[in-house]
Amino acid sequence: MHEGGNEEGHRTRSGGPAGGVDQETAGRVTEDRVTEDQEEFLALERELTVLLRRARASSGEMAREVHPDLESSAYGLLVRLEERGRQRATELAAYIGVGKATMSRQLRALEEVGLVAREPDPADGRAWLVHLTQEGRERFRVVRAARRARYVSELANWERGEVADLARLLRRLNRGVERG
Repeated sequence: MHEGGNEEGHRTRSGGPAGGVDQETAGRVTEDRVTEDQEEFLALERELTVLLRRARASSGEMAREVHPDLESSAYGLLVRLEERGRQRATELAAYIGVGKATMSRQLRALEEVGLVAREPDPADGRAWLVHLTQEGRERFRVVRAARRARYVSELANWERGEVADLARLLRRLNRGVERG
């Protein structure tokens, strides 16, 4: 038999403070109840951990397909610039969730390989706008098309409505995380 569980390893609830349970056991019982009451959140954490680990590895592969010298974080910047067009580095940093110094370093690396360029912001001469170069746009689109084809293949057994639901729920999750 496992500690705190039955022979199959499942958690069991013990009697409560009225049953003569000491403080340590009462604390364990409270943890067990929280765990049992929030099982779906533990499942979510587990699945997101796997998804995020795989996504990081995939982003690294795709960034290197765009250019062999790129870090995995570069792919997300390319996505944002492709979808939103010219942006200030501060906007990109806020969206991605990194500091100005980190964003500057990442943009400098993209600029050095010719994938992005900077130009003065016409609304504020002190600021710069970052955008994809023609080469950056072309390289990114090739890799993105390959990624989309892989999603289509991997989700071939899903109904289109299920794919749409997943995208909608992930967008809702991302928006909630953005708000903090």
